[in-house]
Amino acid sequence: VQLQASGGGLVQAGGSLNLSCAASGRTSSDYAMGWFRQAPGKEREFVAAISWSSKTYYSDSVEGRFTISRDIAKDTVHLQMNSLVPEDTAVYYCTTRSYYSGSYYDTRDWNYWGQGTQVTVSS
Repeated sequence: VQLQASGGGLVQAGGSLNLSCAASGRTSSDYAMGWFRQAPGKEREFVAAISWSSKTYYSDSVEGRFTISRDIAKDTVHLQMNSLVPEDTAVYYCTTRSYYSGSYYDTRDWNYWGQGTQVTVSS
C-alpha cells in the first residue's frame, strides 16, 4: 500500500489548509485512515482518524478546528485545518492499516505511512 499526501504549505496564523492523502495498491478502501504530525525535536503525535464506518476521532489540541473526512470511492482522506496556530507547525503524515482492530492514537497500531507533508504556520 502506498500513501501520497499533498496540500501542505506556509500559512499565517488564523488561516486554513487542506491536506489530502490518496491510498493505492490495495483492493479495499474499507480500513481506517488517519493523520499524525511531528514537530522538530518531538515525538510523532496523533491528530485525527476516521474509522472504516466513518466515525471520527480527534486530539484535544485540534478538536473543533480540524475536520477529517474520506472519499471511499477514491480511497482518499482529507484533513481540513482551520484557525491554524504556530503550534500546528509540523510534518503531517497520513496513515492507514490493513486490519480492523487497534487503537487510533498509537503509532504502533498503524502499518502504512505516507512520506509526510510540511505545514508551517507563521505568527
